[in-house]
Amino acid sequence: MSNDGPAATEHRARKRFGQNFLHDPNIIRRIVAGIRPKAGETLLEIGPGQGALTEALLESGCELLAVELDRDLVAILERKFAGHPRFRLQQGDALKVKLADLTGQTRIRVVGNLPYNISTPLIFHLLSQSDAIADMHFMLQKEVVERLAAGPGSKTYGRLGIMTQYHCRVEPLLEVPPGAFFPQPKVQSAVVRLVPHAVLPYPANSAEHLQTVVRTAFNQRRKTLRNALQGLVSPEQMAALGIDSSARPETLALETYVALANTLSGPLS
Repeated sequence: MSNDGPAATEHRARKRFGQNFLHDPNIIRRIVAGIRPKAGETLLEIGPGQGALTEALLESGCELLAVELDRDLVAILERKFAGHPRFRLQQGDALKVKLADLTGQTRIRVVGNLPYNISTPLIFHLLSQSDAIADMHFMLQKEVVERLAAGPGSKTYGRLGIMTQYHCRVEPLLEVPPGAFFPQPKVQSAVVRLVPHAVLPYPANSAEHLQTVVRTAFNQRRKTLRNALQGLVSPEQMAALGIDSSARPETLALETYVALANTLSGPLS
């Protein structure tokens, strides 16, 4: 996703980059109000597009580093913010960004209207660097926000929500209708706040083991835990943890998946 309306430039939104340009000034104001940027803070904006949200963020006095993949949009941004003392622009792929290289020891605030076609891998990429992040505010497909916030027993509960909630507090902020964009997407959108835990509420011995257990369970979510986790966690190990091996993966809470992951030892093949 990215910003500004159809009249801003002659740039044509590109499907391969998942571009839908946010142009509703009221929505932009509400997003900035939710982020609450402050003078002197450093923010990273992913996918600034044509710079509508960028401009609103800079009005707060913050330092803003933007990463944009589309070279044509980079040219537009360079013209729009030429010489701005608090704006830095990097052309590149956000999926390859290493936050520590950008910020040193500073925990950065991350914002963005994420391209829907890469939102899930990008969130996982950022979660792997959560120790370098103060908070994240993202515009996403409403369905993705629902998955991020879902609890056990929900149809939308799964790997994305569990791993995000392991690392972060999840807070949906506002819904955004298709008419706020050009071209209009065919889905509803929403803004979510993700705040990395200062102290993990349910620390796993290995985040990689947790990732493996959760991914394996939900790869076959219609199966029982006994069958879905066969060869990884035995029914006897589940019973020792008080887990019914005939239960379905979507019924287990985050802390139970952490307990399952903590039964694993050594590198996984």
